[in-house]
Amino acid sequence: MRIARFDAESPDYAKLRDELHDAEIALRDQRERVAALRRALPQDGVIENQTFEELCDGVRLPVTLSDLCPEPGRSLVLMHFMYGKQQQTPCPMCTLWADGYDGIVPHLQQRVDFAVLVAGDAGAFAEYGRQRGWSHLRLLSAADSDLKRRLGFETEEGQQHPGVSIFRRSESGDLIHAYSLCAMLGSGEFRGMDLLSPLWHFLDLTPEGRGDFMPRKRYD
Repeated sequence: MRIARFDAESPDYAKLRDELHDAEIALRDQRERVAALRRALPQDGVIENQTFEELCDGVRLPVTLSDLCPEPGRSLVLMHFMYGKQQQTPCPMCTLWADGYDGIVPHLQQRVDFAVLVAGDAGAFAEYGRQRGWSHLRLLSAADSDLKRRLGFETEEGQQHPGVSIFRRSESGDLIHAYSLCAMLGSGEFRGMDLLSPLWHFLDLTPEGRGDFMPRKRYD
């Protein structure tokens, strides 16, 4: 018995489905190769400590990058959320991503630390997170830090770009920038982070595909 195959497939369907099956295996293997290349990057990008701001129980507190990376052997994942400076309202696409991340943070925390970084006000963003029902995300403001600009997620004019960065602490105690990825990968708008959101994969399973769908903060 063939797993996940209809027992009354037409000959044309069966032939094309076999070809698709081979392509799906090749795609899986390519993802593994890309992940291996990512893991093989030299861990020599020493970065200076940075100070962010976080709202905790109504109190604004400073949080440093070293606070977020307290010990070697555990990575920090920072999501660059488009909000602040020229991005005056929270980005709908980043909101979609964060909605999904909030649900998996308890699982992620078994292996890594995770936080969301904006260029906007910590208090305003915390309120937005409360309205969205986020209960697991750690929300940080880099409004007074140059980290986003140094990593290419903010222009000199304050335009924001979405993406993700990975940091680690080396055995010698240095803070290391391990990897960054922008959602604007090549010519595909927002497609560079598809692997980090299941929505697109579900839509791509259907005959209709994703079409021109773009997320919104609210749906009628």
